[in-house]
Amino acid sequence: MYAIIEDGGRQFKVSEGDLLRIDLIDVDDETKTIEFDRVLLVADGDKITVGTPVVDGAKVVGEVTKDRVGGKKVYILKFKRRKRERRRKGHRQKYTEVRVTKIVA
Repeated sequence: MYAIIEDGGRQFKVSEGDLLRIDLIDVDDETKTIEFDRVLLVADGDKITVGTPVVDGAKVVGEVTKDRVGGKKVYILKFKRRKRERRRKGHRQKYTEVRVTKIVA
């Protein structure tokens, strides 16, 4: 069984037990669970349900494994020729790591 969910303008194909990185979100310290209600497709063997645009009553439940995960460092370079101007700046995107526990269709 797998599902396609939408979060942060991106689509993820998930099944139970998968580990995925989503954009950083605030999570309660007590619950540590996240529900994704924008489920675009649910497939269980030969039975496939496609939403218009989302599947009614479907959700994906996950638990947060790590709150703040740093991504790969990306360097931005700005350069102006003949002006002796150079600038180098770095950026590291923050993510939340989530393990999918249940798909409710």
